[in-house]
Amino acid sequence: MNLRESISVAFEGLAANKMRAALTMLGVIIGVAAVIAMLAIGQGARERMMAQIQQMGTNLLMVFSGQTRRGAVMGGFGSMESLTLDDAEAIAEKCPSVAKVAPETRNGAQVKYKNRNTSTNIIGVTADYPDVRNYRVQNGRFFTERDVRSSRKVAVIGPTTAANLFGEVSPVGKTITIKGIRFEVVGVTAVKGATGGFMDSDDQVFIPISTAMRRVFGLQYVRMIGAQAKSLELMDRANNEITDLLRKRHHIAEGADDDFVIRNQAEIIEMAGETARIFTILLAGIASVSLLVGGIGIMNIMLVSVTERTREIGIRMAVGARRRDIQWQFLVEALVMSLTGGLIGVLVGVAESWIIGKIGGNSGWNTSVSAGSVILSFCFAAVVGVFFGFYPARTASSLDPIEALRYE
Repeated sequence: MNLRESISVAFEGLAANKMRAALTMLGVIIGVAAVIAMLAIGQGARERMMAQIQQMGTNLLMVFSGQTRRGAVMGGFGSMESLTLDDAEAIAEKCPSVAKVAPETRNGAQVKYKNRNTSTNIIGVTADYPDVRNYRVQNGRFFTERDVRSSRKVAVIGPTTAANLFGEVSPVGKTITIKGIRFEVVGVTAVKGATGGFMDSDDQVFIPISTAMRRVFGLQYVRMIGAQAKSLELMDRANNEITDLLRKRHHIAEGADDDFVIRNQAEIIEMAGETARIFTILLAGIASVSLLVGGIGIMNIMLVSVTERTREIGIRMAVGARRRDIQWQFLVEALVMSLTGGLIGVLVGVAESWIIGKIGGNSGWNTSVSAGSVILSFCFAAVVGVFFGFYPARTASSLDPIEALRYE
């Protein structure tokens, strides 16, 4: 019996016992569909995480003030005030691998417009901040370098803040009050959404950093300096240039700890990618248990089929069928059953992933089905069929022809 005949006989057997075949394949169908759906959820989570990190900025290095130490107790990043506007200007001028620099300071405050007020973040930044941190102005403009140099009282607000204070009215040209100081609104940023953590990137007010430090909050040090490397390949070099420059400017002795901390966006992406990969593997591993259960179901049904067809096996052997022909026939039947279930499972899994993506899409949670996950699931189904079909096939080929003919 050749392969084509074996496949034809296998499909005839499935057609003769439709209900039993359907119930047998159900485990494989559920297993393959679950694996595809779980991988799609994991891939979707990874893509969402990467998008959120990219929203922070492109080729971004974040320089924070260092940590204070009191005995064995370490403060958080920024608890030591060590970064200044002069440091930011020095990085821009003396670090050739850095394209743009955007220092910032941040404090919470009440913002008022007429009889409305809201509590939000007031962020002092420079004119290069939108380019470094991937912000876009939807209405009006961002403030200029001249505004920063002159410590002008201008503000750019996020869309959530604009809705809280102005409703449907355009805020551009209106005047808001921050800590008793009046600011002219010159622009509104485009909707950006969450960038990780608990901060709403659309609910904040940007003002010139010079104004924030001198007139509003009375600060001498900046909270953080964002530095945009000229390319992804130059991020490590930019990191080293900034480190060497700041150690020299802060007069840090050789071997002493830095009074600043640099966070590399590439490291964050790598860490997030590894976390998402582990999450995806975990989900796929849990889902693959269903495939194993389906394989056990195939093995049980095939063993029952061997018992039911013992006399048929004896007749085949009596007319010249070799043991390997019998073994091949039952193995092909198990493989056809698992592959048919796998194909249906792929269709169900893709449809399930699409439905999950539609349901979760409103909240920003999408799924992503890759060709690799489909191929992997289908191949896994084939391996399950061969693995769990081998023992019944071996049992069938090991029957004694005479005893098989006598079997009732």
